[in-house]
Amino acid sequence: MTGSDAALIAGLPAGSWRKSSFSGPDGNCVECAPLPDSTVAVRNSNRPEDGALVFTRAELSAWIRGCGAGEFDDLL
Repeated sequence: MTGSDAALIAGLPAGSWRKSSFSGPDGNCVECAPLPDSTVAVRNSNRPEDGALVFTRAELSAWIRGCGAGEFDDLL
């Protein structure tokens, strides 16, 4: 994450972060938030103070398609 990414994330309005409806009740979830520069921030809901990874929409789309195609099933 760059300094400009950190500034964008810090400026997000409350309620910007979303998590999957498949997330468990323990709060250990992946959260995503769209940023004003058209990138997407991804963080651990249990440790938001650790910052976030920032991806382009194309990068996130490729990851989601790969997950749907089972490309990462061996990691589960």
